[in-house]
Amino acid sequence: MSPHPLLSAESVGVLETYLEEVGTVFRAFRDQDSGCVSFGVAVDDKPWFVKGATTPSATASLRRAVEVHDAVRHGAVVPLRHHFRVRGGLALVYPWVEGEVLYHPTASRRGGRSALVSPMARFRALPVSEILRALDEILDAHLAVEQAGLVAVDLYDGCFLYDFEARRMVLCDLDEYRPGPFVLEADRLPGSRRFMAPEEFVKGSTIDIRTTVYVLGRVLRLLLDAGDEEQEWRGSPSQLAVIEHATAADPADRFTSVKALTQAWSGASKTSG
Repeated sequence: MSPHPLLSAESVGVLETYLEEVGTVFRAFRDQDSGCVSFGVAVDDKPWFVKGATTPSATASLRRAVEVHDAVRHGAVVPLRHHFRVRGGLALVYPWVEGEVLYHPTASRRGGRSALVSPMARFRALPVSEILRALDEILDAHLAVEQAGLVAVDLYDGCFLYDFEARRMVLCDLDEYRPGPFVLEADRLPGSRRFMAPEEFVKGSTIDIRTTVYVLGRVLRLLLDAGDEEQEWRGSPSQLAVIEHATAADPADRFTSVKALTQAWSGASKTSG
């Protein structure tokens, strides 16, 4: 049996050229604000998602992704199957997963969450019970992140891939996650301001699991609201109280762990149900 061209590759030249030689490229994601270029490619009729980087910063991000996937295994996290060198950088190989990213920013265009046909608007219009199941998957995946000793960095709605037919949520692009706690040496961490904790903007601050708790609180708040203005809350008062605890400005006032947040959220959801 011949080696699989994606799962056995060690070093290639230009990524897109190689993919066209070994399979059929059916999707290309070129205009990404991450600096990466990604492709959907079918090899022997099986689809794969290949993400490549050739700039130093984007390559460093993908190297972090390899470490994250080495540490975290969870059914709601798209698994990394292989990585190999490309000219000037790195490429990661994932199985192709059906679904739509809830928010898909590009280098040239922002916005689009509120459009009625957008994935985010359609997700927010689902029955609350289905949204809660999706949120439970996100929280449960972060129990595995916590157990691996990692903290969430750059988690936002662009990391959520939702299959509207199967009603299934999976997480992707967790490239910036890293071991914690750590001291922020830059002026800020990468990420969407709508999800980030206050300490992520303060050089010299400690980034730890309470930072992850804050970000997850923002995920719960924004995905269980009918709009971006946070004026159309679809959950219960008890659930909102859990979110307020998780997103306290002072890290010392938040839940001490993802496990504690998850337990509180579960209790509030049962009470509201």
